[in-house]
Amino acid sequence: MERLRCIMFKAFLIKYAEIGLKGKNRYLFENALCDRISEALEPLGGYSVVREQGRIFVQCPEQYDYDETVSALKRVFGISSFCPVAVIDDSGWDSLTKGVGDYVEAMYPDREFTFKVMASRADKNYPLTSPEICKEMGAYLLRRFPKMKVDVHEPEVRINVEVRTKSYVYSIVIPGPGGMPVGTNGKAMLLLSGGIDSPVAGFMISKRGVSMEAVYFHAPPYTSERAKQKVIDLAKKISKYTGKMKLFVVNFTDIQLYIYDKCPHDELTIIMRRYMMRIAEQLALKEKCLGLVTGESIGQVASQTMHSLAATNEVCTLPVYRPLIAFDKQDIVEIAEKIDTYETSIQPYEDCCTIFVAKHPVTKPNINIIRNSEKKLSEKIDEMVETAIKTVEVIEI
Repeated sequence: MERLRCIMFKAFLIKYAEIGLKGKNRYLFENALCDRISEALEPLGGYSVVREQGRIFVQCPEQYDYDETVSALKRVFGISSFCPVAVIDDSGWDSLTKGVGDYVEAMYPDREFTFKVMASRADKNYPLTSPEICKEMGAYLLRRFPKMKVDVHEPEVRINVEVRTKSYVYSIVIPGPGGMPVGTNGKAMLLLSGGIDSPVAGFMISKRGVSMEAVYFHAPPYTSERAKQKVIDLAKKISKYTGKMKLFVVNFTDIQLYIYDKCPHDELTIIMRRYMMRIAEQLALKEKCLGLVTGESIGQVASQTMHSLAATNEVCTLPVYRPLIAFDKQDIVEIAEKIDTYETSIQPYEDCCTIFVAKHPVTKPNINIIRNSEKKLSEKIDEMVETAIKTVEVIEI
């Protein structure tokens, strides 16, 4: 079947949905989508992406891996669906009918199904109109394959024929991820931990066209190199959707120990989180990001109550985007499984937050009280934050 697919399908027709609503700016989104498709297929080699009269086609090399190509296209945001197409070089009627018939013969060996022909012609000088192509092509297929039956309402197979300089025939529609092409809606900084939620949050924000950088807070020796590698592995997995990114690894140990020593222990999580947000924002501004992204969901843990979220928001000037804010945990897990981050996320390597969690953390922090507690840090904290930013490790993903 793999060999048949490669011989039969010389191109893929790319379809989009939301981009089509963009009016005069649509070409910008189409260009961005073409760029993202090219980037996704670049490691496979030999593909070309072309725009042709309101269509986007991926032209395949002579030899290619069908399954790998499909897998790569399924990760490109902006594609609503795509279709492997057989290419008929000569659009003359005899060549067209034979080409469509050969396609049906190769794709459907038993040929006992109901069908409908759906035709369009970009070349309005073609001697037959679209309805005439449907009618005549259907009649030809019935003569060639008597076991097939026409059903124009609910056919089992829709045979699509597009007449252009070349003609294209397809009957398979593969769902894409939808959304908008990455890079069409600015850039954001993702606070990436080793948990289930933050990779999903990055995936969902990128689906809206946002390119991504990421920051991870590492606390050696309390968190191991395995915990750090786990986050790198997660970044690699989501980068298949988000594109290339920088992962900023911040050494947070000294700051955490200082907060642990100076502040009430029931406030540790909130105060640590506030300093993470401060550092993440400084890195985001340096990278010209337009916001921060977190995997927080209301009420999931003590640091994610409405009061706690307000306390962490208070230190930020950039907007904080929380795409999972109203999701149940199972909703998040299902997406994590879909994007292949779940099994990595549940590996038992602790991140820096879980090491310093108090037994009874405050769930309704008072911002004024938190500010007063942070005053106890004033002697060294600014210098420590500056050092953490200066010594950040940057990993290209």
